[in-house]
Amino acid sequence: MSFTVEERGNPNTLSYRLFFKNADGKYISPFHDIPMYADESQNIFHVVVEVPRWTNSKMEIATKDPLNPIKQDVKKGNLRYVANVFPHKGYIWNYGAIPQTWEDPGHKDGDTGCCGDNDPIDVCEIGTKVCSRGEVIKVKVLGVLAMIDEGETDWKVMAINVEDPEAKDLNDISDIQRLKPGYLEATVDWFRRYKVPDGKPENQFAFNGEFKDKVSIFYSIRSLTNKNTCVSAGDSPFCCSTDEAKAVVGGTSPCGTEDPIPCSGKSLKIIFTLRL
Repeated sequence: MSFTVEERGNPNTLSYRLFFKNADGKYISPFHDIPMYADESQNIFHVVVEVPRWTNSKMEIATKDPLNPIKQDVKKGNLRYVANVFPHKGYIWNYGAIPQTWEDPGHKDGDTGCCGDNDPIDVCEIGTKVCSRGEVIKVKVLGVLAMIDEGETDWKVMAINVEDPEAKDLNDISDIQRLKPGYLEATVDWFRRYKVPDGKPENQFAFNGEFKDKVSIFYSIRSLTNKNTCVSAGDSPFCCSTDEAKAVVGGTSPCGTEDPIPCSGKSLKIIFTLRL
């Protein structure tokens, strides 16, 4: 199973979109049409990489848009970038999402006491390769961190690409601690402080910020919220035909020149946090 991507619009602008195609060249939704499991018998999951390691643009699957392309998150009309909170540079893992999962905002999690954040399950892939935006990889789960973001449950799955040379030696949280000392602590620190430059308080965590090996967090999508190509019934309001999918992509701007990333303001400055 292979997938390709097609860029539309100008990178670092509101017009930018990254659409997905299957092996037949047909447009698909990375949210609905890519299977959650790459190999269910081995608990190997697909992950759609939204943000490559060391980059700052806050990209995400647009769960409410037709075909669910990847686009840059927007706050108050402005594109969002994560700050370089010392000593970190951008995202410190390949960051993405498991397709066909959803953290239900109407369901209170028994472990965290908070409802879901209405997004797919987030994944921090810790392998040696810097992935490309839109790359679909196969991962094995090593553990989870339960972040509480503004009162919502926002699970962070630690995983490694099964094709990574280190994958055979990493099977759970204790292996990360042993083979990549400091990485888990850096992960908690990053998630705790990455919104502080935007004037928000530090994030909190369930389990006192401890990582867990196994927690039941994979909620399948319960309803389809927009048109997508995985619905085959022509009378369904959510069915998106091949021609409709082409029209969705054709309605966006052709791929153009990349705009410069903002180099002023608090968005991309290195932020030092002094703790007394």
